[in-house]
Amino acid sequence: MNTKLLPLSLIAALALQSVYAESTTELDPIVVSSDFRAKKLSQTSNAVTVITEDKIYDKSSQAFMEVVGSAANVNFSAGGSKSKYIQIRGMGERGQFETPINPTVGLMIDGVDFSNATLGASLFDVKQIEILRGPQGTLFGANSLAGMVTVESNEPTEETQGHLEATVGNYNTQAFGAAVGGTLIENTLLGRLSIYKNDSDGFIHNSYLNRDDTNGIDELTAKAKLRWFVSDKHTIDMTFMHINNDNGYDAFNRNNTRTTESDEPGRDTQKTNAFALKSVYQVNDQFHVESTVSHSKSDIEYSYDEDWTYTDEYYTSFDQYLRDKKQTDVDVRLVSDEAGKIFNSTTAWTFGAYYKKYESDLVRNNTYFIAPFLSNYSADSRAIYGQLDTDLSPTLKLVTGLRLEQWETDYQDSDGTTFNDTENLVGGKIGLEYQMNASQLYYVTLSRGYKPGGFNPVTDASGLPKQYQTEALWNIDLGVNGSYLDGQLSNRVNLFYGKRKDQQVGTSYVTESYKYTDYITNAEKGTYYGLETELTYRPNDVISFDASLGLLKAKFDTFYNLVDDVSKDGRTPAQSPRYQYNIGLNYFMTENWKFNTNVEGRGSYYFSNSHDEKSDAYALVNASIEYTTGSWSAILWGRNLADADYQTRGYYFDNFGTGEALYTQQGDPRTFGLTVSYDF
Repeated sequence: MNTKLLPLSLIAALALQSVYAESTTELDPIVVSSDFRAKKLSQTSNAVTVITEDKIYDKSSQAFMEVVGSAANVNFSAGGSKSKYIQIRGMGERGQFETPINPTVGLMIDGVDFSNATLGASLFDVKQIEILRGPQGTLFGANSLAGMVTVESNEPTEETQGHLEATVGNYNTQAFGAAVGGTLIENTLLGRLSIYKNDSDGFIHNSYLNRDDTNGIDELTAKAKLRWFVSDKHTIDMTFMHINNDNGYDAFNRNNTRTTESDEPGRDTQKTNAFALKSVYQVNDQFHVESTVSHSKSDIEYSYDEDWTYTDEYYTSFDQYLRDKKQTDVDVRLVSDEAGKIFNSTTAWTFGAYYKKYESDLVRNNTYFIAPFLSNYSADSRAIYGQLDTDLSPTLKLVTGLRLEQWETDYQDSDGTTFNDTENLVGGKIGLEYQMNASQLYYVTLSRGYKPGGFNPVTDASGLPKQYQTEALWNIDLGVNGSYLDGQLSNRVNLFYGKRKDQQVGTSYVTESYKYTDYITNAEKGTYYGLETELTYRPNDVISFDASLGLLKAKFDTFYNLVDDVSKDGRTPAQSPRYQYNIGLNYFMTENWKFNTNVEGRGSYYFSNSHDEKSDAYALVNASIEYTTGSWSAILWGRNLADADYQTRGYYFDNFGTGEALYTQQGDPRTFGLTVSYDF
């Protein structure tokens, strides 16, 4: 990808927005609900991708992060039974061991914060996924430096509705889901219940144990949603979730294939119970109060055969991380309505207060430990925030937001290490929106995000840094949303540029033979810029095309790592491919038959900041054929039909006494199956 062509590409894309505009076009009906006020996608001045229900209809058994990772400038990494870590514009974690981490990309599912427990994300009975790129400091605070992913499940309805779904596929994939909802008490209470069970052997063969399920999937997700109409002015939504994922973990081997030799396969599990309550009370015709409370408790195990073999020729080791995570969030905000606008009825307003309590207990067991390593990490966050949306004219709007957050952390472990800190953090944004006509919205937004600092649980003798600093990010987005050709063509183009200060960098260092210690340090300065664009073209009722493109140029401006005694000025950070794309075709062959296909690809990128090994660039071809009759549908689907090889994680080290080498975790091979569903 020739990055010298990037500025010309951006200018051309913006120019086309004006050339083909049709002022009478009806803008698309997709609604974005992640901000303080729900808006149509075409009227949203945010770098956002929306994955709607029709795009995930046949993907319930697929890894959540890989579906999200199909969006422009969104990447993912594995290191477990499936991909669990997400990166936006090259920013985000790739794994976790002993060091407590505050996420760079947040994940909210039905009002519950899953940023530290992403294995619990499921795609069944999901209405919409929204991916917000860039700092979301005003609304979400510390966990959204690079962006935020929000997931909305289907809501209760007055009429009785249900959905049954069953899937079978290769690698012994078997899944079943059921959802039903409707009125429980007329004019008072609505409800919806869903349950989904997903099982698969996985595509790893363990030659030593002669098993095909050591990296298998065994997942259960259950959700219950209630909507209580307390009065004409008061509504309460309640969500309850139970997640029990008991997956195997056995992915790495000395030959970088899908055949392992482990004698002690690990586990990748998460058991979560969570609830969320949201109250909306209309105080008067001028404003309403939105109050949310959520709580989750997760028990997580991440363990693996550290030597990857059955022999003790080099060394024998098993590593296990047991985490008990608890989090409570409380958010109360006052939101103006049309009659409550201030400043001569030109300005809509939102003011709120937020509190979070997060706690994580770790027990690490390792073959070489005399006793388990124990640690406790807790974080308390208190914030106030506000946003003003001011109409400067009938076509021009000024958006200003500010968030002030106090972040307190405490840490102690069995090695006698204690740490506590209090930080005052500031985020926000200022933006202009210009509604040129009914079909074109131009916007520019300057935003500031932050990510709290922390510490590494390393010994004094290691010489590794014990503390790392808070990261700050200034980001500017310039974009246009347009609809053309009487609504047949819609396009969103967003250009972005960001400057990172005290960039938090995850890396590792060899402390003794076969032993590597992960830690986080700071790069003084970093820069990124690029483009995201999405296009949909529907020339008629028979065929439609979808396409997205992400271009990214990221680098460390100033990064000298004292531990390695190496300058990495000008180097691209890990997980930052220069391009990503997704091109899709939907074809209604007859009234009952529909054919879908898409190609998604990404460029090469560094696996890590501690070495210079890269992934291969790749493209995946997916397709499905759907037959629908009445309330029944059957979808024959296939993913990675060309059986392309690609990698989702990579380590470069000496694991067998033969010198440093690249070891990779392989992405999914060709998978196919049949999904049958019934709606009533």
